[in-house]
Amino acid sequence: MSAPERFSGVLTPVITPFHEDLSPDPERFIQQCRWMLSQNVGLSVFGTNSEANSLTVEEKLDLLDRLIDAGIDPLKLMPGTGCCALGDSVKMTAHAMKRGCGGVLMLPPFYYKGVSDDGLYRSFAEVIERVGSADLRIYLYHIPPVSQVGLSHDLIERLVRAYPQTVVGVKDSSGDWANTEGMIKRGWDDFRVLAGSETFLLQNMRAGGAGCISATANVNPAAIHELYEKWRDPAADDMQAALDDICGVFQPFPMIPALKVASAHYSGDASWETVRPPLMALTAAQKATLLDGLKQRNFDMPGLAEAAIS
Repeated sequence: MSAPERFSGVLTPVITPFHEDLSPDPERFIQQCRWMLSQNVGLSVFGTNSEANSLTVEEKLDLLDRLIDAGIDPLKLMPGTGCCALGDSVKMTAHAMKRGCGGVLMLPPFYYKGVSDDGLYRSFAEVIERVGSADLRIYLYHIPPVSQVGLSHDLIERLVRAYPQTVVGVKDSSGDWANTEGMIKRGWDDFRVLAGSETFLLQNMRAGGAGCISATANVNPAAIHELYEKWRDPAADDMQAALDDICGVFQPFPMIPALKVASAHYSGDASWETVRPPLMALTAAQKATLLDGLKQRNFDMPGLAEAAIS
């Protein structure tokens, strides 16, 4: 089997559905992933907006198996496998490789703050060496506003030099365009820099980036993919503005429950509103404001209702 191609384009950290008892709902998860693929986006399951760190390792492994066993192409999957415990990261990553995933998105161990680049390098290197797969493709996950543990450009360069066929990209969710642009300008060979929001998609493509992994690709995937495909078109700035407008409707609210409210509304499946504690569902007033904002923009999620489980 040939090594996986490096990811580019648009991927989404797929929201995770839960039953009333807060256990994961694999059937709805499978259907949601199928709908995402029909909208031309890849699947970065177990990302931040997937409530990944509210899921156990066993739950994530089970969901990954169910997706692939249901016929989801594993090469379209970039599961999040970075955990605080080294052994959990190894277990998740090794299983993703066993199942043929196209790559993994890897947080640094994020519980201890103020750790050195040397410590972070050793952590990533231990995972790589212990998994021991020539097919492993790691996309580093830089999200300091949440993790409080950032990945310096020097650390990334050190990892790329040591493991050039393994550490092949980064998702930059710093919210700092200068940081993203700086990664691109480093010029690492065939290194894929993916913006952490479609807000930076056009800038990223024009600067030589590879696309984005975006929370709102959960609800607006086709339009985000269209800009990725047409970023050279004269209308690209207008397309970016339209994406920013929809993104702006969601930004005043806690993102995960807001995404779930939209998915519940446009699928006609109220069970999508369930989030795991410590997250809380939107209030009735928040929900009404969000949906009114989307209605004013004639927003829709075409095909979602047809894909939903009745």
